Amino acid sequence: MNLKKLFFLFWSCMALGAVVCTLLGLMLQFTDQSFGFLKADEIGYNVFNMAVSGLMIGVFSQLGFFAYLTASYIALSIFRRKFLWTTLQGYSSAFAVFALGYMLYGERDKLSDWLYWVLPLALFIGSILVAFVKVKQTNKSAFVSTVFLMFVVTVLEAWPSINGDETNAVSVFFMITPLFICNAYQILLLHRLVGNSKQEADSATITKSANSAS
Repeated sequence: MNLKKLFFLFWSCMALGAVVCTLLGLMLQFTDQSFGFLKADEIGYNVFNMAVSGLMIGVFSQLGFFAYLTASYIALSIFRRKFLWTTLQGYSSAFAVFALGYMLYGERDKLSDWLYWVLPLALFIGSILVAFVKVKQTNKSAFVSTVFLMFVVTVLEAWPSINGDETNAVSVFFMITPLFICNAYQILLLHRLVGNSKQEADSATITKSANSAS
């Protein structure tokens, strides 16, 4: 890993966030005329605001992604055995699915009557699919860590939209979708950047390789 590769990951993730938010915002604007940006209902949701918000979400996704890699590196140093850290991530991912559904169920009057089961299920299925792609590109050791990143970290990153005072189903959907896509892009690209496509590709090992190569 070098500065050139880090810069590529940085700007490409931001660009992806901008594109996803722009397309998603336009779709929401056409399907829901009351959908506004920063409460500016009188001017609507214009393309510039969509792109800027996407850039910010892309940066936020990167912060969460590298925070997770750092946490994985520290956890592996503490546990000493990768199996223990992998097991903890697996149990945490399973618990987070039910915890998210329970939390959304308590907010169903403010959100919707379907979000409390649709969002955890869709996010979990999406995380599994991304993990299968990661395993196909690397090896089986990357499965659990990828699911943890795609579900738990994405939910933590999107928490302000989920638990906000004026949150709604549309705002949750608008926030969590680009975060999920940006996180998937980063985890599927990182092993190529550090040259570990068929080696130990779990997050902690990738972080060690990136640190030693820089």
